[in-house]
Amino acid sequence: METMKKFHWFWAWEDEKEEVWLREMSQQGWHFKSVSAPGFYTFEKGDAADYVYRLDYFIDRKDMPSYLQIFEDAGWDYMGEMAGWQYFRIESLDGSAPEIYSDKASKAKKYERLILFLVIFLPIYLNMMNIVSRGSAGYLRFFSPLMGAFMLLYIYAMVRLVYRVTILKKKV
Repeated sequence: METMKKFHWFWAWEDEKEEVWLREMSQQGWHFKSVSAPGFYTFEKGDAADYVYRLDYFIDRKDMPSYLQIFEDAGWDYMGEMAGWQYFRIESLDGSAPEIYSDKASKAKKYERLILFLVIFLPIYLNMMNIVSRGSAGYLRFFSPLMGAFMLLYIYAMVRLVYRVTILKKKV
């Protein structure tokens, strides 16, 4: 079976764009197989099909079997996971695009789970920044500006995700 690896970047708040892109790839006969790291996708060549893809953010390993069973019962195929993002697909026979969430408030909870993870990770990252900035070894100081730039990106991501939640909750 012919496969293709492709790099395509999406931010966490752009998951709907990623879903559309994966659908377009399937319509061209390239079917999503996996994503190994942010942006690195593997596709398998096949007949063109209209698969609708949906992403969810879920990291609770102990509840994973029952979580996946809910999707299976609803007809969704589980395609895999990357950094807490769960990938699902279902074939659209009539051109429709089924959703995995029944309302905007439920969809907002997906982003709230991601925000919670980022908030929990923040003290660890701040501690790492402190260690690097105080490091007596010269090579550690090299990482300080990089970590500062990453921190700005981190803050920007948090703001975008909070904004996404706010917009979804206003539409309720």
